[in-house]
Amino acid sequence: MEPILTRCGFRCDLCLAYRPNIIAHPENRQKLSDGWSKYFGFRLPPSEICCDGCMADNPTLDEHCRVRPCVIAKGLDNCAACDQYVCDKLADRLVNYDQVKARLGAEIPDDDRRCFIQPYENERRLEAIREARGRSAT
Repeated sequence: MEPILTRCGFRCDLCLAYRPNIIAHPENRQKLSDGWSKYFGFRLPPSEICCDGCMADNPTLDEHCRVRPCVIAKGLDNCAACDQYVCDKLADRLVNYDQVKARLGAEIPDDDRRCFIQPYENERRLEAIREARGRSAT
């Protein structure tokens, strides 16, 4: 699957909740519910975990995201192109592996990093896009 980048820099294609990944592996719903709880402090019932991604016309999972409507209103692909980067809307959604690890206070197993951190680790991803476009990093 080709990389699919969300408005805030998450990677749908890597996310276990993304509809094609759920269709291929529905058993991952419980795993994801547990992983989100452990690493990000929120839990969704496994039956509710299936996401079309925020690039879809009617996103199904994160209806309360403040980033998506902002990026769309500004006519941008994602937050990396915004003159107000990093705003408070995005700051609430930034994921950095080292910060997650420090908050947890323990090593993160490689499989957990791949499943629960890497898809959402948007800080470095957005910075790389900004640098490639010649924008200064924060």
